[in-house]
Amino acid sequence: MSDYCPDNWVVLKIDTKDSPVIYKVLAGWSGDYTQGDSWKMNSGITKVEDNGNSWKFYGHSGSCYVCHKTQYQIRMNSAGIYKKLKKQFGDMVEIMPEGTDWESLV
Repeated sequence: MSDYCPDNWVVLKIDTKDSPVIYKVLAGWSGDYTQGDSWKMNSGITKVEDNGNSWKFYGHSGSCYVCHKTQYQIRMNSAGIYKKLKKQFGDMVEIMPEGTDWESLV
């Protein structure tokens, strides 16, 4: 099981209308001059825990994204993939509002 601690994150709602709605963490990391920015998207949220200053999002694959509550935002490191998802899937993909009750998603 892997733990990821992104620099910034958002939760995507994916609604294909043909299957149940799925929620995924889109996480970004800021790089430096030797290593560029990067992003990851989890396999789908299966469990959420309030961890004080952060949220723990568990995925189908067993990974855990530990996301600091003050870092809910999309930045350049993940904006490109979100733009591609919106272009390909349109209204089926949306960023959830920051004030969402994350524990109610599962």
